[in-house]
Amino acid sequence: MELTHQEEECMSACDSGMGSSIVSPYDATNDQCSWYAVRLFSMKHACSVDYIRHCGLTYFVPLDFSFVSKGKEEPKQILRPIIFNLLFIKKDRDEKEIRKIISEAAYKMAIIRKDSQSNELYEIPSRQMLEFMLMCSPQFTMKKYITEADARIKAGTPVYVKYGSLKGMSGKLVRQNKKYFLLKEVPGMAVMIKVSRWCCVPLEEEKN
Repeated sequence: MELTHQEEECMSACDSGMGSSIVSPYDATNDQCSWYAVRLFSMKHACSVDYIRHCGLTYFVPLDFSFVSKGKEEPKQILRPIIFNLLFIKKDRDEKEIRKIISEAAYKMAIIRKDSQSNELYEIPSRQMLEFMLMCSPQFTMKKYITEADARIKAGTPVYVKYGSLKGMSGKLVRQNKKYFLLKEVPGMAVMIKVSRWCCVPLEEEKN
């Protein structure tokens, strides 16, 4: 796969430390602040992320490894954004201030709202964001990314993972191609990681 100009800009940004402004998912979420999903409407992904960074906002861009080539160079494995029109920011200040930052961006962006009929912003709980960040880690290779719409129509059971590499996480246990996956959804996208159903218990059972 050959890099597009947009992806080259993005890779340059990630190489400069812009892929994420956080040390670790735990550091980013231990203050219990909610998060927002921000939709980007410009092809200038790197510039949009750079603006967020310079405004002092803590942000997260899901990255994963992919083999890419540039010109006649041999393909190499690099980290690149999973999706180019979405990023996440922490609500670590007044909502009005964050709205102002987003509205003043040179490249159009908007915080995802709860629904099209409301002006209320969709807040992602810190625990949900932590698990989403962890599941996006490149260390998990048996995973898939799907759209929010596809995630909503997938039938499954809310579960808690008691054993294995995903121990402590929760999500929806879904089946696809005779395999089981733990699905975690956030506004704008969702991630699925292969899991053994024997490692999971129904969420209600865990609460009791």
